[in-house]
Amino acid sequence: MESGRPAVVLLVEDNEDDVIITRKGFTQAKLVIELHHVENGRQCMEFLRREGSHASAPRPDLILLDLNMPVMTGREVMAELARDDVLCSIPVVVLTTTESEREILEMYRLRCSSYITKPVDFEQFLRVVRELGNYWFTVVVLPTED
Repeated sequence: MESGRPAVVLLVEDNEDDVIITRKGFTQAKLVIELHHVENGRQCMEFLRREGSHASAPRPDLILLDLNMPVMTGREVMAELARDDVLCSIPVVVLTTTESEREILEMYRLRCSSYITKPVDFEQFLRVVRELGNYWFTVVVLPTED
C-alpha cells in the first residue's frame, strides 16, 4: 500500500484449510498484509461495526468473503453491506466454491468487487491468492476511511 502501512484484509471463511492456504498465498506474494480472520457472517459484521471483542478492529482495505458459512452466510453479509452507507465502500472479493450463474449475478448486483471460484487444486488456489493480493495491493487504488 502506498501509505507504507500494511494492507488490512478481513478473511471471512469457515474452512480452516482455506484460511491456511490464503495465509500462505499472501506470504508467498511477499506483500505486507495484516490478515484478520472471522468464521462467519455475524462475526464479520461485528468486526466491521467494531462490536464486542472487535471494538478495536481496524477498517479493512479488502474483505475476502466465502458465501457458504454457518450462522450468517456471505449472501446475507453482502446484502447488509449494500444497505450500509459507511461499509458499502469497502471492496469485497467473493471467494467461494459456488459457480452458479444466478449466484454470481446476484453478488454483482449487491456490488461485490470481484467474484472468484476457489480452485480445488492446492497450488492453483495459492496462485489465485498471490495474484489477488498483487492486484488489490499493487495495482488498485483503494478508498481510505472517512
